[in-house]
Amino acid sequence: MCGGFSCTKTTLTALNILYIAVSFVLIGVATYAKALSIVTNVNIIGGILGCGAFLFFLSLVGLVGTRKHNQVLLFFYMVILFILFVVQFSIAFGCLAFSDEQKEQIAREGWESSPPSTRHRAEKLFNCCGFNTPQPYCESKCCLHAPDCRCPPCSPSIQEAISSGLSISGWVGLLFSITEFFGVWLTIRYRNQKDPRLDPSAFL
Repeated sequence: MCGGFSCTKTTLTALNILYIAVSFVLIGVATYAKALSIVTNVNIIGGILGCGAFLFFLSLVGLVGTRKHNQVLLFFYMVILFILFVVQFSIAFGCLAFSDEQKEQIAREGWESSPPSTRHRAEKLFNCCGFNTPQPYCESKCCLHAPDCRCPPCSPSIQEAISSGLSISGWVGLLFSITEFFGVWLTIRYRNQKDPRLDPSAFL
């Protein structure tokens, strides 16, 4: 990696532009994961959503601080980015650590607390009826051409959707949290460098 002032400044600027794109990815993935499960509301996925939104605004601060080589902005940017790294890493790891029993419990609690309209929407989406036992024809199309059949329960499909949402959110959050740690290191390096355009004796 280049070690000069201009090169470090360019790299940090590019990294913050990347963070803006990453923030939209995190927001999109978390929103998709929340919508996928329909009847459940996994709060930990909301943490990924919050990290994405916060990262967007923090990246703007980083861009301003990098462009002006402002020590105060860079210091707060560095500290907050490290805190965000810790929080996002913890949330991402938590998303990946859910057991099958916990996912089943989340699905059951979400189903039982959901209004009938939400349950009907889930049945249509997953082509199932009821939660844990096969049911006669309901709102789904599973028995459209066989009225005497019993539709499969929705529990496996909902749990699979929850698992998919947690897995996607967890791996994406974990991957991009590593880049935030790199951003902290690069900011420390950039803060301790002198701007060659200024007085060589001035330490910024």
